[in-house]
Amino acid sequence: MFKKAAVFTDIHFGLKGNSTVHNEDCEEFVDWFIETAKSNGCETGIFCGDWHHNRNSLNLATMDATIRSMEKLGAAFDNFYVFVGNHDLFYKDRRDVTSTAFGRHIPGITFVDKIMVSEDVALVPWLVGDEWKKMSDIKTKYMFGHFELPHFYMNAMVQMPDHGDLKAEHFKHQEYVFSGHFHKRQTLGAIHYIGNAFPHNYADAWDDDRGMMILDKENNKEPEYINWQNCPKYRTVKLSQLLDNTAELLKSKMYLRVTLDIPISYEEANFIKETFMSQYDCREITLITQKQIEEITTNLDITGFESVDQIVAGEIAGLDTDNFNKNTLLEIYHGL
Repeated sequence: MFKKAAVFTDIHFGLKGNSTVHNEDCEEFVDWFIETAKSNGCETGIFCGDWHHNRNSLNLATMDATIRSMEKLGAAFDNFYVFVGNHDLFYKDRRDVTSTAFGRHIPGITFVDKIMVSEDVALVPWLVGDEWKKMSDIKTKYMFGHFELPHFYMNAMVQMPDHGDLKAEHFKHQEYVFSGHFHKRQTLGAIHYIGNAFPHNYADAWDDDRGMMILDKENNKEPEYINWQNCPKYRTVKLSQLLDNTAELLKSKMYLRVTLDIPISYEEANFIKETFMSQYDCREITLITQKQIEEITTNLDITGFESVDQIVAGEIAGLDTDNFNKNTLLEIYHGL
C-alpha cells in the first residue's frame, strides 16, 4: 500500500465557531505537513479522521479552506487517504452521510469510509454498530484507524472509561495500531494515539507534542514523531511566575490564563495584558482571580456518566405501554 507514509489526524476545520484564525492555522499546518513529508521522502499521506469539527453543518468559509487544503494534499502525494472520523459523520451510528465525502472526487484523494485491507495494512474509519467485533479477525502488521479505546487519555487529565466494547486486546494480530480520536499523543503496547495536529484549547495546555508521524515501512523502521514548532500554544501560569520569566514563557500565537496570586490593581492588570499581547504577539491573555480557580474542580468521575444515546435508549426501553413499538422508536431516534 505504501513505502513511507506521513500521517496526521484530528485537525477539526471549523473549530471555535468557524474561527478564521483556527482555519488559517489548519491551512498553515497542512503546508508544513506537506513540506515536512516531502523533505522526508514520503510518497503517501494518511489522515486518520475528524477533518471537520461540526457534525451538523458546514460554514462556507470553512468549506473553502477545506477544499483548498485537500487539493494541496491530493496533489502532493501519490495517494492521500482521508478517513471518516466521528466528527465527520452526520449520524453517529452510520457512515452514509459525511462532511468529507466530496474528497473522493479530488484527484489523489482516497476516501476511506469502509474497512480496507491491503497486504499488511488495514485502514479503518470510525466504527459503527458491531463492526468493532471484526477487529480481532483482521490479520495485518499495521492498522490505522479512529478508535475509542478505554484507559487511554482523552486529554491531559481524563481517561476514557470502559464501556464494554472495543479494547486494546482486540488488536491481537497487529504489531502497530495508529489511531486518531484522542488528542493527546500516547503509546501503550502496540497502540499509538498520534495526537491532534496542533493544540486546540486549554485541555492541551503545556503539551505541544503535536504534529505528524512518519512510518518508513519499506525499511521496517519505528514510527517517527515530528512536532509542529510554530503551533498555537496554551499555557496556565501564576502572575508571579509570568513576571519572573516573561521572555521564556510568552511566545507568538499563545493563549494564556494567568492566575492573580499577587495583589494588583485593575489598571496594572490591564497594562500588563495589553503590553504583553502586543510585545510578544500573544493571541489571548485571560486574568483569573485565585477565588475563581478555587471554585473550579476537575475531580469528576466520568465512569458514572451516560451518553445522550444511552439515556434515551434507557428511557425508551423503560416505557410501560402497549401503544408504541419500542424497537421502532429506537430506530426513529437513531435516524435523527
